[in-house]
Amino acid sequence: MNGTCDRPTVTELRLSAFKSHRGASFPLGPLTFLAGPSGSGKSSVLQAYEALARLGSGSSLASVFSDPEGCVPERAEADAQGRRGFRIGCTVDGPAGPVRLDLAVQAEPELRVVGERLTSDGRTLLSTALRDPGRSTVQAAWHTAGAVPVTRAPLPDDRLGTALLPLRVAGKTEGQRRVLAAAEQVVVALRSVFACDPQPQRMREPVVPGQGRLRRGCDNLAEVLMRTADECAIRHARLVTAARAGCAGPVTALVGHALADGTLRAEVGRGERTPTPVDRLGEGELRYLALALVLLTGPGVLAMDTVAEVPAAMQTLTVLADGFDRGLDRRQAGELVALAVEMCRRGHIRLLGAVADAGCARGVAGVSVVDLEP
Repeated sequence: MNGTCDRPTVTELRLSAFKSHRGASFPLGPLTFLAGPSGSGKSSVLQAYEALARLGSGSSLASVFSDPEGCVPERAEADAQGRRGFRIGCTVDGPAGPVRLDLAVQAEPELRVVGERLTSDGRTLLSTALRDPGRSTVQAAWHTAGAVPVTRAPLPDDRLGTALLPLRVAGKTEGQRRVLAAAEQVVVALRSVFACDPQPQRMREPVVPGQGRLRRGCDNLAEVLMRTADECAIRHARLVTAARAGCAGPVTALVGHALADGTLRAEVGRGERTPTPVDRLGEGELRYLALALVLLTGPGVLAMDTVAEVPAAMQTLTVLADGFDRGLDRRQAGELVALAVEMCRRGHIRLLGAVADAGCARGVAGVSVVDLEP
């Protein structure tokens, strides 16, 4: 294989027809921020990426798209059969070279996949099409390059076919192995995603001990702080250092404290002063702490569906952060961007975030800013 990178990564996101976007393409670097005013579609880009990630993990269309009609572009007219839908896709670079995935979804009158295409080097490796609307399947054809050049079989119309290929393709011919390599590359990249949106109001509440994996809203911050302090002293110390730059007053420690009722509360150590419970911190301080923790930790500490059969060294975590600068002042936003640059430069993490004010990121080495217009 002659790919340009060792770890599968999504390098382009395409919203051919999704919500307010038509014919849109977004190049993605290791650290990319979407900038634009309210209504420019920043959140829609992140939603499309997360949708592909969840489909790559095997989730059904219904669980991924709770409001499929809302994903259809405005003023999109139905065809003669009353059908309306949307189209999204991505390009994944890796050992198999650039691989394109494009997906067409029917939202009305019922939610289903109507077309999927997986291509590499100009060759179609997988294509699906809805042949019989009365059946809950699509007709799939994938490259074989053996005695039979193409294999045809039905696939469910509520799942991503690419994610099902590793279970369907034997890998006996060169063509089948090429299909498997491309499909696995896409699946690994899409499953290596953690979408987060810290919720300060929930982070202020004590948490019941659980699995010790940081949730999407970061409401179990106290539990994860206890875990990182015990299991990774070096990264936890780095988090404390980052907290000094983003929180008011002295910061000497970040700890989880067990309360009398068995719940945990996060606290900020203040040296000789009494520790400050996180419920007294400002919204910006809490979001700053949560995002810094996400950037400094790894998939094993995040509540995400990792690809266990692929070594961690061959995966790159991609963080999706909507409202990256929400509630942050300019100093906090700048410090968090600097931390993101440092971590993304190492190659084990990528970040796609949406910002209201790109001033914290524009012109910073290692940062790509994509400007969206309303």
